[in-house]
Amino acid sequence: MTTSSAVHTSAITSLPLLARGKVRDNYAVGDDRILMVASDRISAFDVIMGEPIPGKGALLTQMALFWFGKLGHICPNHLTGEAPESVVTPAEVAQVQGRAMLVKRLKPIPVEAVVRGYLAGSGWKEYQDNRHVCGVPLPEGLTNAAKLPEPIYTPAAKAEVGEHDENITFEKTVEMIGLDLATRIRDISIAIYKTASEIAAQKGIIIADTKFEFGLDKDGTLVLMDEVLTPDSSRYWPAEGYAQALAEGKNPPSYDKQFLRDWLEQATVNGQPWDKTPPSPALPADVIAQTYAKYQEALQRLTA
Repeated sequence: MTTSSAVHTSAITSLPLLARGKVRDNYAVGDDRILMVASDRISAFDVIMGEPIPGKGALLTQMALFWFGKLGHICPNHLTGEAPESVVTPAEVAQVQGRAMLVKRLKPIPVEAVVRGYLAGSGWKEYQDNRHVCGVPLPEGLTNAAKLPEPIYTPAAKAEVGEHDENITFEKTVEMIGLDLATRIRDISIAIYKTASEIAAQKGIIIADTKFEFGLDKDGTLVLMDEVLTPDSSRYWPAEGYAQALAEGKNPPSYDKQFLRDWLEQATVNGQPWDKTPPSPALPADVIAQTYAKYQEALQRLTA
């Protein structure tokens, strides 16, 4: 997929800016819709890098649209079906083409719905300490990257931009949003994860874990929103490298930002190891190119 130029930060002046997240810039379209523009920004360790990954926003958008198209029977999503280009000026079309979604404006639910099918990342660290992940007890004897007996739901409380989301228990989400809504979000999230995992497995991809965001429309209907099942919100592993990594107790090769994180772990700023606070180290051209290639390969495999 070709992109005319990288968009680190969009500048749509014909619409009011609502918010800039780590990746997306959201603009109000009337009082009932939002134009979500996926920039080429990339963040790691909750810090936005100074350099964009050209074309990444378009890849993320294509992948989210692919998944929304596969999951509508489980839960409605926030797409309006209208062209993003239709709500900006002709001069601004290049900024939204291929990288934006025109979506319904919803009341967001302040819970990140995280589903884990494998033991990885912070889940593996926590398991080693107490055989639990976010309050969910797990059997003894699991190893790094092990497949869990059943996918588990491990929600997080959404943090402000720049802060870390906080892992919480299901019981805590009941306190926050009520039993009915908390239960529906849990059950739908697990159902989406299982369906997506089966689709990805047919393409040689393991989805180790993922997070979903939901909102309520004006009728109170639960709606899947934001992005869905992209390498920014999920841990994607190619199936062919998995068995060896598992046997060696290593992290499997991945299609997500792990490549960038690994590089940052050994990067220096002013001769010192980077302390994971802004400003971030400048990304070399080969890291930018290889990060893009990871995202591109994941999309191509999925949609082939």
